[in-house]
Amino acid sequence: MRITKVYTKTGDKGKTRLAGGQPVWKDAVRVEAYGTVDELNAVIGVVRAQLLNEQKDARLAQVERELRWVQNKLFDIGGILATIPGQSFPNMPSIEKADVARLERSIDGWQKDLQPLKEFILPGGGTIGSMLHLARTVCRRAERRCVSLMRKEQVDTMSIVFLNRLSDALFVLARWVTHSLGESEVLWERTRLT
Repeated sequence: MRITKVYTKTGDKGKTRLAGGQPVWKDAVRVEAYGTVDELNAVIGVVRAQLLNEQKDARLAQVERELRWVQNKLFDIGGILATIPGQSFPNMPSIEKADVARLERSIDGWQKDLQPLKEFILPGGGTIGSMLHLARTVCRRAERRCVSLMRKEQVDTMSIVFLNRLSDALFVLARWVTHSLGESEVLWERTRLT
């Protein structure tokens, strides 16, 4: 794909075009879904930039590479969501069970280094941990937007499964990075009624 112009002047009246050229309102559920996936991708990009500054060991470098793979899969999901059901184009991306399995293997690997939670934790744990928690919340919103779309139109279900598992992965990764960098998790302090 070659992009020669960034602006087209066609979106000035509140509409955009899907991958097949169909005009839709910019606040359409489908556009909200792939727009939120794009937002998630941008947050993960910030995390990767922070990781590149931190590379204290090979494990953090591996995490950065894994997040790059995640960003590519999110771009795939965006392309899938930007295409109306039943339409396809050459080299159309897909999300496979193997992609979800890869996330699950990562979760299991990071989890081995962590103590079980005895209480909920507050998002935080240093800059990278905090950004991963932010990514997790944006991921949950992207999943909700996709479910809203699914209730109106056909949606690739593996994309929703991937987003669901990715939010779990981002939670565990936030904990793992916090632990690996020697930072402290902040536990939720329940307000007690007296």
